[in-house]
Amino acid sequence: MAGLARTGFSIDPDLLERFDRAISGKGYQNRSEAVRDLMRDYLVSEEADKNKVVAGTLTFVYDHHRPNLTEKLVEAQHQAGSQVLAATHVHLDHHNCLEVVMMKGRSGAIRDLSNRILSLQGVKHGQLVITSTGKELK
Repeated sequence: MAGLARTGFSIDPDLLERFDRAISGKGYQNRSEAVRDLMRDYLVSEEADKNKVVAGTLTFVYDHHRPNLTEKLVEAQHQAGSQVLAATHVHLDHHNCLEVVMMKGRSGAIRDLSNRILSLQGVKHGQLVITSTGKELK
């Protein structure tokens, strides 16, 4: 295992058993990779908390029959400039559309844009997922 550091820690046996069941259900072959992923999740949330550059996706469902909503969604994305990398739009049924907006920028700006979009009348549900740009994670 060249290039890897070994470490150890103490943990309650019941907690370890629950953890093993959970990671097995997700397909992890060993604890090490599961713990590395948990560490990466924590570090990504730290990046976001410090307003660093992150990547994110905003996924939302909206009523495309709501007057002027489509124009407001497009305008919000255009105002964001280079933060919006791409958007994907699909029709779920006669009234509902699903849109995924892919973004990169400071976490505060991405959250602000997401909140502006999600607060528009006619947007039924949405969620922002922030992840790393990958530069600071191994």
